[in-house]
Amino acid sequence: MERSEYGGQAVVEGVMFGGSSYQVTAIRRISGEIEFLMIRKTQNQFLSGLKKIPILRGVVAIIEASATGSKHIQFSTDRFGILPDEDAKMEAIRKTSKLTLLLGVAVVGILSFLFGKFLFTLLPVFAASLLSGVFPGHYQQNLLEGFIKFILLIGYLLAIAQTPLIKRVFQYHGAEHKLINTYENNQPLTVENIQKHSRLHFRCGSSFILFTIFVGVFVYIWFPTDPLTFRIAVRILLLPLVIGLSFELLKLTNGLRHTPILKLLGYPGLWLQKLTTKEPTPSQIEVAIASFNELLRIESKMSEK
Repeated sequence: MERSEYGGQAVVEGVMFGGSSYQVTAIRRISGEIEFLMIRKTQNQFLSGLKKIPILRGVVAIIEASATGSKHIQFSTDRFGILPDEDAKMEAIRKTSKLTLLLGVAVVGILSFLFGKFLFTLLPVFAASLLSGVFPGHYQQNLLEGFIKFILLIGYLLAIAQTPLIKRVFQYHGAEHKLINTYENNQPLTVENIQKHSRLHFRCGSSFILFTIFVGVFVYIWFPTDPLTFRIAVRILLLPLVIGLSFELLKLTNGLRHTPILKLLGYPGLWLQKLTTKEPTPSQIEVAIASFNELLRIESKMSEK
C-alpha cells in the first residue's frame, strides 16, 4: 500500500506538517511543554481543478502555501519559547529583530518565494543594467542577472544563519526533513531512527527557490533586456510562468530521486539545503515527532467518520 505524501515547514521553535486535509504546528514553550495549532484546509472546487493543470498548479500551490504558512509562522512568533536549559541564549535571541526573524523563517518555507522573487528578481535587474558597460549584450546581461541572483541568495542565507534564533529554525528544518525521510523509509518515528537519516530532501522549498533562478535564466533569455522598463515588466509578468515551471521541475526531481544518473538533477537543490538546514537536537526532533503524530491522529480520526 502506497503511503500518503506529507510535507512540512520549520517555524520558530517548532515544525508544521501538512497532509491532505489538515496542517498541524507544534512548538516548544519556554516551560518545556509542547503547544499545537491545527488548521483545516479549505476545499475550493475551482482551485482543485487548477491543481490538475501543469504549471498552473504550481502557482496555486505557492499562493495556498503562503496563505496558510503565514498563519503558522505568526502563531510560532507570537507563542515561541526556548528550552529551560538554554537561558544563556535568551538575550541574544530576544535581540533578533522581528523583520530578520520573519525573513529567516520565510526562507525555510515556501512563503520565502513571495518575498524573494520580487526582491531577488528586481534587484539583479538593476545591478546587471549598471554593469552593462562591462557585460554588454543580451545573453551576457541575462546570465549576469542570474549569477547576481544566486550570489544574493547565498549571501542572504549565510548572513541570517549567524543569528541564534534563525540557526535554531534551520535546525528544526533539519528535523522536519529527517522525520519525513524516516517516514518514507517505513521506519518507526523515534528520536534514534530519525537522527540516522539525512537532513536533506528532494521535495523542499529551498530547492524550489534555487530552481526559480535557473528557470528564470532560461525563460528570460527569450526576451530583450533593453529598454530597462521593458525588462522589468517582462520579469514581473512572467513570474507566474517561472513559478509554474520551477514547481514542475521540483516534482520531476522528486520523482527521479531513486533513478541513477537522473537523480543528479536534484543535487543543486540539495546542496542549497546544506545552508538552510542544520543538525537538530533530540529535543527538537521530539517536537517534530509530536507535530507529525498529531497530524496523523487528526487525519485518521476524520477518515473514520
